[in-house]
Amino acid sequence: MMSGAGETGTVAPELALARPLLPPSIALAATDPRSTRHRPLPEEAEGLTRFAPKRAREFAAGRAAAHRAMRQLGEPARPVRSGDDRAPIWPDGLTGSISHCSTACIAAVARKDEVRSIGVDVEEDKPLWPEVIPTVCTITERAWLATLPEEDAGRMARLIFSAKECAYKCQYPLSHALFGFEMFEITLDLDTGQFEATFTADAPPFRRGEYLCGRFSIGHGLIVTAMTVQA
Repeated sequence: MMSGAGETGTVAPELALARPLLPPSIALAATDPRSTRHRPLPEEAEGLTRFAPKRAREFAAGRAAAHRAMRQLGEPARPVRSGDDRAPIWPDGLTGSISHCSTACIAAVARKDEVRSIGVDVEEDKPLWPEVIPTVCTITERAWLATLPEEDAGRMARLIFSAKECAYKCQYPLSHALFGFEMFEITLDLDTGQFEATFTADAPPFRRGEYLCGRFSIGHGLIVTAMTVQA
C-alpha cells in the first residue's frame, strides 16, 4: 500500500483524512504551506516572483508535496509546470491533484495507466462565508442547508464548496472546461462519507445528469474531499 508522511516523518492530519478516500495505488504527500523552506524546481519557478509571499509559499509547498508523492511511486521528482489556465501540467505518464488551505497542503499523484484523473481538496473545517453561499450553492443545496442548524449549515456549505472544488479538479484534465460552481450539484451522504457531483450542463465528454462519485473526511479541524476517474 502506498503511504504518505508529513514533513516531520509523522502522518500529517490531512494525510490521515485523505488516505482512506483514495485507492492504495495513489501516492499522497503533505507539506506545510506556511513554511519558507520549500523550493520549486527551476522550471516551476518561472513567474513565481509576481506572486505575493503567501501565495509563493503555498505554490512551493504544493510542488514539494507533488515531488514527494512522485518519489513514493519510484519516480524522480519532475517539474509540474503551470499552464496558461494555471492548472498543473503533470509530467508524461503521471496525473495528480494539489490542494492547500492556510494550514495544510496535500498532493496526490498516480500513474496515468492506472488512474485517468484525480481530484483532492483540503479546507479548514469552519463555516463558509455567508455572503458567498448563494454563489457556491444551488437552490436545491441551499434548501437542504436551510433545514440544518445555522452552525451546521455553514460547515456543510464549506463541505459542498470542497466537493465542488474536488470534482472540478478531477474533471478538468478530461474536459478542459472552465466553469463556475453552478455546473455541479452536490448530494452528500453524511452517514457513509460519500458524495455525488452531478453535472447540470454538458461538459464533453461529460453530459448533463452524469455524476462523479467522491468521498470526504472531517477531523483535526480540516475537511478533505477526494475522487478519481479510473483508467
